[in-house]
Amino acid sequence: MDGFGRKVTHYALTMISLVGWCITIIANSFEALIIGRFWQGIAAGLLTTLRSVLIGECTSPEHRGAFLTTVSISQAFGVFFVHLVGSFLSWQRTAIICVFVPFVSLIMVAYTPKSPSWLLKKGRYDECKQVFRWLRGSDAEDELSQMIQARLAYKRAEIKNPSFTRHWFINLISIIRKREFYKPVILMVISNILMHISGASTFSPYATLILGLLMGTDANIYFWMVFLDTNRFVTNFLAIYIINRVKRRTMVLATGVLSVASHIAIACYVYFKQNGWDYEGIWLPALLINLQFLAVGTGMVPMPQVIGGEIFPLEYRSIGGTISMAAGVGIMFVALKTFPNLTQSIGLEGTYGLYAVILLVNLIALMLWLPETKGKTLQQIEDELRGDTFGDGEILEEKSLLCEEELLLCEEHNESRCSSPTDIQNFQ
Repeated sequence: MDGFGRKVTHYALTMISLVGWCITIIANSFEALIIGRFWQGIAAGLLTTLRSVLIGECTSPEHRGAFLTTVSISQAFGVFFVHLVGSFLSWQRTAIICVFVPFVSLIMVAYTPKSPSWLLKKGRYDECKQVFRWLRGSDAEDELSQMIQARLAYKRAEIKNPSFTRHWFINLISIIRKREFYKPVILMVISNILMHISGASTFSPYATLILGLLMGTDANIYFWMVFLDTNRFVTNFLAIYIINRVKRRTMVLATGVLSVASHIAIACYVYFKQNGWDYEGIWLPALLINLQFLAVGTGMVPMPQVIGGEIFPLEYRSIGGTISMAAGVGIMFVALKTFPNLTQSIGLEGTYGLYAVILLVNLIALMLWLPETKGKTLQQIEDELRGDTFGDGEILEEKSLLCEEELLLCEEHNESRCSSPTDIQNFQ
């Protein structure tokens, strides 16, 4: 994604997904199915890293949150669609239908532009300007100017600072120690913990266990599973409406508190039910589990996608997104593998109580570290995470250095498409 670009990565993951689905369609053994799933897993891993970064780079600050929220809606709809089709058709016919999705995606990618941020990073300024204006119109010239200035300042420091040419391992240690790198990674790890512990990952595979212990064996478990899936899908749409009207920190705090409160309430309800409380109604446990899913659908699942598409600096979006994705998969694995053992050893009430504590601790940590990103450009967010911003004097100094810097960059990259210094100054 960093070396070849977002568009090439999109091509690659789509082709890999097509291979995975084709293997699944023609599979006649368990081993063949595993191979097909292996290829699909590679594509899913690439997509998890790419999607938030690409959406964040191509959308405006005013609408970025809503577009990033659609990631969770698309994922929820995909699961719903496959389950719906699979309930009427065989798994192979379902796979035949599903293979058209990456095929259509492959055609659509051919007509999409390259990321303006990636073009900027590669020193292809003319293409960057053209794509940026195609995506955003002519009303965001100030943002484009700030992006170019920041990139030129970084390249000047890279040329003049000998530390940039040291051994790769020393450079890696230097990168890890940078605030603008480790802080977003930590924020994404915390966000993934909140997402997976809130029930986004553990409920679906253990729905019958959770609902059986919560509502009793007489309840129509499968009805409530479908109802809660619908709840999550509807609240994902609700999140799109809310995200553009509420600050990010407010959204995280509100849904996080709701998630903690619902976990505590469920833990207390199950504890009292198992210790002599003679209550047979269904509405109370149904209300509590729906409150949990309200938090999941409106904030716990969408917000990590939003945060991941906004907080990584341009220089580290690829490696930062990859580390965050790997951490998220690891957290999900731990949550899925430990949940049944926890319910057996400390009961559902103990498990939900433990999860409430984990959620509360991570919510406090996230609120202490998470900057407000609503309405800010990616460059403004990057400057804030780094701890510095361009003042007026610094901007004037940057203008005087643009001509010299452009010549240095053209010489270094040997790019025939480099913008002229005059063109760049026209952005000021």
